[in-house]
Amino acid sequence: MMPSSSETINASASGTWKLGDLTVNRLGFGSMRLTQSGAAFADGAPSDRDRALRVLRRAVELGVNHIDTAAFYFSPLRSANELINSALAPYADDLVITTKVGPGRDPSGAWVWATPEQLRGQVEENLRQLGREHLDVVNLRLSTSQASASVADHFGALADLREAGLIRHLGISNTSPEQLAEAHAIAPVVCVQNAYGIDSPAGDHAFLRDCGEQGIAFVPFFAIAGAGREEGSNGAQSEALLTVARSHGATPAQVRLAWTLHQGPHVLAIPGTGNPDHLAQNVAAGALRLSADDLALLTR
Repeated sequence: MMPSSSETINASASGTWKLGDLTVNRLGFGSMRLTQSGAAFADGAPSDRDRALRVLRRAVELGVNHIDTAAFYFSPLRSANELINSALAPYADDLVITTKVGPGRDPSGAWVWATPEQLRGQVEENLRQLGREHLDVVNLRLSTSQASASVADHFGALADLREAGLIRHLGISNTSPEQLAEAHAIAPVVCVQNAYGIDSPAGDHAFLRDCGEQGIAFVPFFAIAGAGREEGSNGAQSEALLTVARSHGATPAQVRLAWTLHQGPHVLAIPGTGNPDHLAQNVAAGALRLSADDLALLTR
């Protein structure tokens, strides 16, 4: 059964993993949804600032020490990085903030993708917004159109910034096994951040296992939303998922998170929400232990 009180909920129940030399609890927090009042990213009304700050502070109180963000997570009135800075600075020594570079938005709001030469400016913008001397982990976020493209020039530019001391560790996001191998030959890769969940195809499961064999963290996004992606979960759940949820007194979202964490000790979770109640439920999922029968039913 799930913990019955927020007093017993702590992200440490999910276990730990190291991003390079940085130890994090495997149940973390994604900041993307903090800037919007609705589920949709970059389309909803601005979120309530005070509520967003409370969610971030409560996440840390609940043991979350891994927060995922990006400078391009913003609405007309809200910036995820600014919210994190306002809520949590001065930062705790054990708090790891992971960010992403690659995408950006021009003054009109249109999406653009950085050239290798522009990545330094994006890194410096994250440093400024977060109020940091260096960034703990920076993911190179690739676009869908770059699915088969070489990452050497972009990742090489980030490797140079790592050598310069602006970045501590590097990761890669929305990537393929071939791109990971290319990046890893340039500089150490501590994490892969890809869309992943119960309904993912076989190739995604194989990539997750391959990352584990290399000692690289696999950090799924949309683990709860599934096919809903930026729009959030569409509410449709399989009968198997509902059965397992009922048996544990849990929500389907909690089962999805628990299933994700059961895929390997190197798998992290970064569910995002602007709702304090959903936050506590997400963190509590780190303590949910699924049986072999549960996992077989969900896989089937």
